[in-house]
Amino acid sequence: MTTTLAVGMVTFDARDARALAGWWARQTGGRVVADHDGEFLMVATERPGPRLGFQRVDDPTPGKNRVHLDLVAEDREEAVRRLESDGARLVARHELPDFAWAVLADPEGNQFCVSGMH
Repeated sequence: MTTTLAVGMVTFDARDARALAGWWARQTGGRVVADHDGEFLMVATERPGPRLGFQRVDDPTPGKNRVHLDLVAEDREEAVRRLESDGARLVARHELPDFAWAVLADPEGNQFCVSGMH
């Protein structure tokens, strides 16, 4: 019998794991469901999908992260404005004939994308 894997959590390195977990909880409508003394925290939402993990590290990996979240929103532009007003930074915008997305960075520089519902 072959064992298959499922994505249970996507984990971010952070200098301040508690603050970053709180920021992502606000953005996703989630809540912090575990806080291990600020060293490791988990955020969960009521919607299906993986939890988000945040682990404190002294020296996060510099440069663009190799794995990132692709988020969807009914109104991409409104979502981008809301994220920017809460501390995200717009990095780039991309458009293909039938698909567009924005690349942003969270308060610690982790990049993620926001597209419209597709």
